[in-house]
Parts: sequence; structure tokens; C-alpha cells
Amino acid sequence: MNDLFADLPPSATADEQFVELLARPGIRIERIVSTGHRSPPGFWYQQVSAEWVLLVQGEALLRFEDQPQALLLKAGSYVDIAPRRRHRVDWTPPGRTTIWLAVHYRTAADSD
Repeated sequence: MNDLFADLPPSATADEQFVELLARPGIRIERIVSTGHRSPPGFWYQQVSAEWVLLVQGEALLRFEDQPQALLLKAGSYVDIAPRRRHRVDWTPPGRTTIWLAVHYRTAADSD
């Protein structure tokens, strides 16, 4: 048995931590730990696979290029992100641990 809250990085770490928890054909689950991190200016994620994200702990502002307002995520908030939908993290609170659970999965749209 493993623990999602085990081996968390110090809250002042310079880099976000990405830990793969499970990988199988068509699905990958990872834990992401942010402490005041945000996407670089002008950078947008645009993954080939779909991504379902659950904010387990903390807060974050998640922005989609096609929406005028960023979404405020709090513990328990989740979002399903379609393949290739441009998104970015605008903010996570500095000095506080934000834990994300990201499930990357294949859809019929992923085949091209």
C-alpha cells in the first residue's frame, strides 16, 4: 500500500514535483505537488491525451485559453480537460503545498 501524502517535497522547493503513480496502456496517473508554482508567461499545456485533474489539497487558478476567467480550484475540485485543449496554471499559493492528482487517458480523439 502507498500513501498519496508520503514523501512530499519541502514547501520552498524550486521545482514542481511530478510522480508517476500508475501507468498502463491508455492511462497514466500522477501526483503533482506545487508550492507557489505557475506556468511560465505565454506557456500553454496542450497534451495529446485527455486529462482528468483532482485538486486534493490547496488551491489553484487554472486557465483555459478559450475561457475569459480562470477557474478557482479548491480541495475536492476536479476538471476533465479534453485532448489538445490549451490550459495553464496561473497561480498556486506560495509557501503552501498544493497537491494535484492527474489522470491522463486515451480517447477516440487521441488516435490522430
